[in-house]
Amino acid sequence: MKLAYWMYAGPAHLGTLRVASSFKNVHAIMHAPLGDDYFNVMRSMLERERDFTPVTASIVDRHVLARGSQEKVVDNITRKEKEERPDLIVLTPTCTSSILQEDLQNFVNRALTLKDSHADVLLADVNHYRVNEFQAADRTLEQIVRFYIEKAKRKNFDFSKNQKISANILGVFTLGFHNTHDCRELKRLLTDLGIEINEIIPEGGNVTNLCNLPKAHFNIVPYREIGLMTAMYLKNEFQMPYISTTPMGILNTAQFIREIETVLKTFIQNSSDYSNSQKQKNSFAEEAAKILQKDFQKYIYEQSRFVSQAAWFSRSIDCQNLTGKRAIVFGDATHAASMTKILSCEMGIRVVCSGTYCKHDADWFREQVRGFCDEILITEDHSQVGDMISRLEPAAIFGTQMERHVGKRLDIPCGVISAPVHIQNFPLGYRPFLGYEGTNQIADLVYNSFTLGMEDHLLEIFNGHDTKQILPKIQLEDGSLEWSKDALEELSRIPGFVRGKVKRNVEKFARQNNKLFITLELMFAAKEAVNA
Repeated sequence: MKLAYWMYAGPAHLGTLRVASSFKNVHAIMHAPLGDDYFNVMRSMLERERDFTPVTASIVDRHVLARGSQEKVVDNITRKEKEERPDLIVLTPTCTSSILQEDLQNFVNRALTLKDSHADVLLADVNHYRVNEFQAADRTLEQIVRFYIEKAKRKNFDFSKNQKISANILGVFTLGFHNTHDCRELKRLLTDLGIEINEIIPEGGNVTNLCNLPKAHFNIVPYREIGLMTAMYLKNEFQMPYISTTPMGILNTAQFIREIETVLKTFIQNSSDYSNSQKQKNSFAEEAAKILQKDFQKYIYEQSRFVSQAAWFSRSIDCQNLTGKRAIVFGDATHAASMTKILSCEMGIRVVCSGTYCKHDADWFREQVRGFCDEILITEDHSQVGDMISRLEPAAIFGTQMERHVGKRLDIPCGVISAPVHIQNFPLGYRPFLGYEGTNQIADLVYNSFTLGMEDHLLEIFNGHDTKQILPKIQLEDGSLEWSKDALEELSRIPGFVRGKVKRNVEKFARQNNKLFITLELMFAAKEAVNA
């Protein structure tokens, strides 16, 4: 079996399902044919959670095609409402079932007239042909928040601000890259600053509490891929400021904290906009002033020096050995942009190419990485990324699971920094990428990615294995080229972490000179040509 097509971002319905299943007591029903219902398997395999609400598949089969889907969809909605007693049921088609062009909103309306409980039913308002997984997730979260805010408005809900300065964290959801660990680190950082957490959505949140979102004083959007639409909606409706700087790396984390400080200072100046009584105005101003009594710059200095070891490590001899090394970065917009800045600004590593598969966020990405890398690549085609890596031959790659596979094929070490990922990037231990503890994890990842390539060389030096046994295992990339025994022996003496690059250069030289048989003399000629 071979991979037919690799997608960095999945289809739209995956984003909707990820948001719905992140909330507590929310049930998702997917109107789809057999083959599209793999979400439950994927989540149970990767997230390693003890308990989660599985997605129900309303299967489109030949009987449905013959008489229409209404009866089956309505029956599934009413049945799950009785069995699960959820607060919300989210119905979503897939790209495949959308071809039928059925009026699913009419099915939802009919189900609402038949059921006799408190559960709400929503049809995901997503164009499955035009948006990807992340765009759909962002839109679905905003739709659910808007629905419950509007519902609270009709009931004249009191949206008054909390007495204590608090923040919402928007966009932490299931199957995200280290999202739960990042959320813990963000909570620790905000607690250190004296700021309370109001709501965290969608992961672990309740839709019945979404009416409390406007009670916070500002919002935090750690990832651009999900949460921005919700933050913009809350800003337009309730004048809530939001911070979208990702606190990844020493410099960005410091910038994130300074932005919180700016928001609090602005809040003191404009406290009259957030309350109705003079007593409330004074109370809010006093609470913000208490937090600002903490020297934010001193906090940044202490955390950078005593909690994060990355600043010290970047000045150590180990990290200085990486200065000028060539690296490639590719991933989602948030992690790829942040990682590019970390490598370039904090570690002195040359980023020869930085790229993302988030084509919908291409302008923002270019603005963020311009000046920190030699090339910028915006593509959803994994083969273009593989060709770019082969052409540039970096010392290390920082990308997704796909770049990890490419690195293995080309014998280039790769550190995974972005989804899509495999199960090893859903660790049971605490491994955040955000905040000051996250800087330590990133420093380890970078250093180990570069130095791991020396393992074969060290094993050879200390007789860890017999080089004669390795000889037959050296695989030729091009079947048309043949190596002499002397040339293979010489190749085996080259340190393992550069052997692959030397081999590719020799084969390239041989093809340029129309040589099909690589001898020892040809190897030396290739070496001279490279050094010329």
